[in-house]
This record gives sequence, structure tokens and C-alpha cells, in this order.
Amino acid sequence: MTAAAFQLIAHTIPHKPGIYKYYDVSHQLLYVGKAKDLHKRVSSYFSKTFTGYKTFELVKRIESIEFTIVDSEQDAFLLENALIKQYQPKYNINLKDDKTYPYIVIKKEPFPRVFLTRQKLNDGSEYLGPFSSVGRVRELLHFIKQYIPLRTCKLALTANNIQKHKFKVCLEYHLGNCKGPCEGLQTDNDYNTGIQQIREILKGNLSSVMNRLKLEMQLHAANLAFEKAAAVKSKMEYLENYQAKSVIVSKHLTNIDVFSIEKEGHVAFINYLMVNHGTIVQTHTRKIDIQLEETEAEVLPMVILDIRKTFNSTAKEIVVPFEMDYPEPDITITVPKAGDKKKLLELSIKNVSYFKEELRKKKTLHITTKSDADLMQVLEEVKNYLHLQETPIHIECFDNSNFQGSYPVSAMVCFKNGLPSKKDYRHFNVKTVQGINDFATMKEVVYRRYKRLKEENQSLPQLVIIDGGKGQLNAALEALDELGLLGSMNVVGLAKNEEEIFFPGDNRSLKLPWDSDSLLLIRRIRDEVHRFGITFHRNKRSAGAFKNELEQIPGIGKTTADTLLKHFKSIKNLQTKDKSAIAAVVGPAKAELVIRYFNSARQ
Repeated sequence: MTAAAFQLIAHTIPHKPGIYKYYDVSHQLLYVGKAKDLHKRVSSYFSKTFTGYKTFELVKRIESIEFTIVDSEQDAFLLENALIKQYQPKYNINLKDDKTYPYIVIKKEPFPRVFLTRQKLNDGSEYLGPFSSVGRVRELLHFIKQYIPLRTCKLALTANNIQKHKFKVCLEYHLGNCKGPCEGLQTDNDYNTGIQQIREILKGNLSSVMNRLKLEMQLHAANLAFEKAAAVKSKMEYLENYQAKSVIVSKHLTNIDVFSIEKEGHVAFINYLMVNHGTIVQTHTRKIDIQLEETEAEVLPMVILDIRKTFNSTAKEIVVPFEMDYPEPDITITVPKAGDKKKLLELSIKNVSYFKEELRKKKTLHITTKSDADLMQVLEEVKNYLHLQETPIHIECFDNSNFQGSYPVSAMVCFKNGLPSKKDYRHFNVKTVQGINDFATMKEVVYRRYKRLKEENQSLPQLVIIDGGKGQLNAALEALDELGLLGSMNVVGLAKNEEEIFFPGDNRSLKLPWDSDSLLLIRRIRDEVHRFGITFHRNKRSAGAFKNELEQIPGIGKTTADTLLKHFKSIKNLQTKDKSAIAAVVGPAKAELVIRYFNSARQ
């Protein structure tokens, strides 16, 4: 829909809170949004200000607009969230979580069984959870089986069946894992005491369970039932060990939810910590694909609402890294500045960073172990993202390096068919540039590299990556222009921090999808040129320090210093040699000068 076409219907959109829906020409739902003022929000999509490529593409596809007025901004938020989950429009954040989380179910039956399940049925049973870690669920069930005797059989233990003596105790009774309710050897009240302990443990409220067990132990001891008292003490020790393994933040904190977010390109990572009675009882991190240019403040409330529903959170306080609007009533939003809540927020942020880094490592490992056919697909993807005329079978990447203005060097790495071609790697000692001048250095090394390829009639790369911003990119283009090679190969700049790709003559940069194989390949090439360049630079710096110190010795000139460097490799190694070893390389007179210098330095 064009801005002119929108102006024809703009007057029909009210200045009221509500949700709006965009449809394409085939009446497919493209996007659902919320607004405090529908007119202002919808009009902003058709303003002349360019917001981003994805929003631009969305607006081009809009054929019709529908809206629904609601009473408040909170109602708009909740309705938007429900519609997104129901219809999953192409340009909305995908809130659907494909994982099925485990629950611990307490069956609705006499003497209820307790077990793990991933299916939540509407059968009247009590489902505790869900839990983000199945390992944690199994650990809890292991404790329950050891220290809270419960039945595991599927017998219908109605009062009538028990009175008629329909059942006999099984092996579990003789092993001490069950108290035999099937023969009436355990009362409902005693059994339900164990069930209530399970509820408290799963909520993280271990103190009430510990207090009950302590009273039970003291009662057994008072009655001289020392074996029973020892068994209860064993339960308490296990609970103390279990509590020690949990992350206890503060016994003064009640129930709170902690959320943090880290956005990178069109992907956001959200971490959730559920804190009950001062202990972290749940942790969960989710990756969200962002379809438009939503900010962290727009994304986080939607995901919080969804995660709280998923994990059945009843906390009345939410800790977040910044102020935001949140729709649930009677919920306190806290942005901590210090104290235990600040520590919790920092822990959540650490979890986000760790999760993101682990994903990156897995993807990097994945790209390095791809088959030749898979690598060709990645190169085709690079071609499509960068709009190249041909597949970049041959890629070269340049980077500069210097240390406080000294020892300026450059490095170039070469990848062929998506793999390092180390025989084609090159180091460059800068020859024509004085002092620090990254642009002039880049121009020199690019000129030297392609002048040689041109003179030797060797094939040129399809893609050249300049590690740096627009200045370095323009310097490389000047070198190619002087060689008459401008247009013979595709040249792009790669910003060092943001991993944005710059094209010649284009003011806007391109950010590849965070987890795409294309970006991972480009990142691998960049990391390789850094490694190769830094290694060369470190060696040159060490050699420079070696020669500088030797040339300070009266009577030792550059030629002698070079000879000693070549033979002994380092000052440290040279200092360990005696006069005869040094004399064998540079003669006795100069060996005497070197030995005398080191002896005086030691005094």
C-alpha cells in the first residue's frame, strides 16, 4: 500500500487504543500490532522516514487494514499476544515454543501416584511444573522415591476394595519403598502428608519440610525409636545437600521472576530465572526471531507474558534490566540498582551470554565440519545475500595490524571452495607508509597483492573482504582503480564490532542473519586473518625488540644483530650461551662485547 493510498483511509482509523491487522492481496494475515493510539501507530508505517528493509517490505505488501478498539493499552497487549499465538503472522515475532516440557503429576485418585509426564491432560490431576530441565525432574523424583514412601502400582485403591482385602502388598513394600496402603497399612492422612511435602519441595520451600522432619525426628527420639529417628535424620541430610546444590540468592527474598534480554541483529535471547523463597528453582533461555525492527523494550514484555504462562508463574514482582510497559495487573516491575535483585539480574545476563556463545560455538563447529557439497550451498547463500554475479569460490580477506604505531604489518588469507588455502596466505611488511595510517596501509597492500596477480596473469577472487569500515574499503577501491581492476571483483568492507557489511557507494550496511551459515563463514574468514596477522605481528615485534637491545651494545651494529637474531632466535636464549658459542657465530671480539654487556646488566 502506498502512502497516497493510505491517506484515503487514514481518517477512518480512530485515536483510541486497540490492535491492527495488515493483510496482503490474497487476504493473508501479515502482521498484528497493538497501539495506545491506533491512528498514530498505523500512520507511522506510511511516513517518509525509512525505518528498515523488513518494515519497508511489509508496507509494500499491505493491501488492507483492519483494527479492533479495546478499553485499554493492557487489553490491546493481551489481545495482540493471543492473536499472534493463534495465527503466527509472517512478520510477527514467533512466540511458539516447539519444546514439550516435563511435569510432575499427582494423579487424581485415592493414594495418588506421582510420576514424570510430558502430556498435560484435563483429567483433574495436579500438574506441578513445567520444568525446563528433565535432569532436575529426575533428581527430584529420585529423592521422592528414596525418602517419601509412595505407591507406584496402578491398583484402584478405593476404600471399598481395601476393606474387601482385594490386594496384597508387593515387593516395594518389603523393600521399604511403600507403606502398603493396598492392605490398609497406611492411612490417607499419613500418605497425604508425604504428598504435601512433595508440593513444598517442588515450590522450593524446603524450610517447612525441614521443620516438619525435625519435629518428627525429635518425636521418635523421645519415644526411644532411634532407628526411625536416624532414618528421618538421613532425609534431612539429603535435603540439606540438595539445597546446597541449588542457587540460594537470599532467604529474605520471596517469589520473583527475573528476565534479561540480549538482541543481536534480528535475533533476541531472553533468560528467565524463577525464584521461590530465595532459591532459583527454574532457569530457561529462549531464542526469538524478530521479523521487523522491534526494540528490546517492545520484544521483552511479549516474551515475559508467554514464558510466565508456560511456567505457571504466580510471582507478583518481575525484575528486568530497563523500564517497560507490562500489561498484567497487580504486577510490580523492578529495575534494580544494587543488592540481591541486582545480583540476580546480572546472573540472568550471564546466562544469556553463555547460551548465545554456546550456540555460536555449535554453529562454528558445524560450519567447519561441513561436506564439500554443503560448503557449496553456503557459498551460494553468500552469493544471494550479497547479490553477487557469481558464486564466491575464491575469497580473500585483508587486515592491518600495528602496536602503538610501531611495526605496522598486514595480512591476507585466502579461502577456496569455503576452505582455507594456506599456501596462498600472504604477509605484508608495510613499505611506503610512515606512522599509523590504516587507509594508506590498506591501499598499499591491496595494490601490491593484485599488481602481482595481474602481472603473473593469475585468477582474481570473486570476493574481497576488507576488515574495517568505509575508510579502509575506499582505500582498497582506490588501489584497484589505479590497477584498472575496479569492477573485476566484488569488494566489501566488514565493520570490526557490529559485523556489518558495507558495499562501495552505499550508505547503508547489511547485517546477515545472526545464525546464518553465511555469517559464520565470513566470521571464520575474519578470525583467520586476525590470527594470521597477529602471529606475524607478534613475531616481528619480538624480533624488533631483540635487534633494538643488541644494537644498544657499543660495537654491535645492525648486521651483527641480524646474525645473532637469526641464529639464537631470542635474547633469553642468547643470555644462556657462553662466549665460545657466541664467538662461533660472530667472532671472539664481538662475543666479548655481548658477554660483557649481559654481565653488567645482571649486576
